[in-house]
Amino acid sequence: MARVDPDTFFETELWQSGLKYIAGLDEAGRGALAGPVSVGAVILPNDKTLLSATLSGARDSKQMTPRQRERLAIQIKEVALNWSVGFATAHEIDVQGIVRATRIAAIRALHQFSLSPQYLLTDFRLELPQLDISQTSLVKGDARCLSIACASILAKTERDAHMQKLDVKYPGYGLGKHKGYGTQAHRSALKRLGYSSIHRKSFTVK
Repeated sequence: MARVDPDTFFETELWQSGLKYIAGLDEAGRGALAGPVSVGAVILPNDKTLLSATLSGARDSKQMTPRQRERLAIQIKEVALNWSVGFATAHEIDVQGIVRATRIAAIRALHQFSLSPQYLLTDFRLELPQLDISQTSLVKGDARCLSIACASILAKTERDAHMQKLDVKYPGYGLGKHKGYGTQAHRSALKRLGYSSIHRKSFTVK
């Protein structure tokens, strides 16, 4: 079966209704054992020709190689009207819970915008009820909606870069390789070294 990449179907409906600034949001690092959760936010221009020419291949970041993500991240940053990435720390995840912490990261991302989004398209489970902005949460949004896919790529690439820096600060865990996820190597390091200050104490390690 041929791969179907995300498109601007949802954005187009909103653009045609008169809205201009549609922000797509998605997260990365939700299930990791260490490091922050990140949320990317992207406002794309209403220019299908430009988007087709520059963002071809953008999709759910988990389905892309690191090289593909890095290439698309550069393109997204050049094309987007606004983009940002917000973080919530491991401590905030432990205190607030992963759902609230992810929403905190999303709001931090939006607060970095120079433009005020008129509508939010979010991936499933990333609803932001505390904001007075109309929004739609899409199941598998990063596979269906280009703005959300782009947000997914930025959330992933910016978090990966952050984990590379944490690998230097907290050696021995292999953070630069597994990015804080629960690989066997990471679990073995946890048993050997114990938890660091960037590990999520509320996440069970088996």
